[in-house]
Amino acid sequence: MATGQQSASTPVRAVSSVDLNRYTGKWYEIARYPNRFQEQCAANTTATYTIKEAWKIEVLNECLKKDGELNAAKGAAKVVDKSSNAKLKVRFAPGFLSVFGFVWGDYWVIDLGPNYEYSVVGDPDRKYLWILSREPEINDPVYRDIIRRVEEQGFDSGKLIKTAQNRGS
Repeated sequence: MATGQQSASTPVRAVSSVDLNRYTGKWYEIARYPNRFQEQCAANTTATYTIKEAWKIEVLNECLKKDGELNAAKGAAKVVDKSSNAKLKVRFAPGFLSVFGFVWGDYWVIDLGPNYEYSVVGDPDRKYLWILSREPEINDPVYRDIIRRVEEQGFDSGKLIKTAQNRGS
């Protein structure tokens, strides 16, 4: 099995094509790398994407905090590779700051189910990784296949934390 260290020198590859109309809608977070902007999220993390205009997407991230309160963050995404639609930039900073490049983060679709039933999002520096699904849970064989492919891309699967999706809470 590949480890993150074995492939880390190889560039991260995005998928060859993303149909943005099929990609939009609600996704459930199955697992992620820990990151500072989701520290407050305890469960039920979702991302909802809505096309606003050509190559521009509204992003709504929601989660339950430890105290049970809903946390929501609205952002924007823009397609930067219009030939594939697989490489985007995302920002959650106020719109007036969007002229500054540092507020935009890489959002690359690096794995995608044939029926858009799951998506894996990473960045070229391998600092961020999310496994998303159209359903709150993903079956183990599919998850293991996803893990194998992210490891082949040089991501460290040991850093992933699973997201609780207890919808009744």
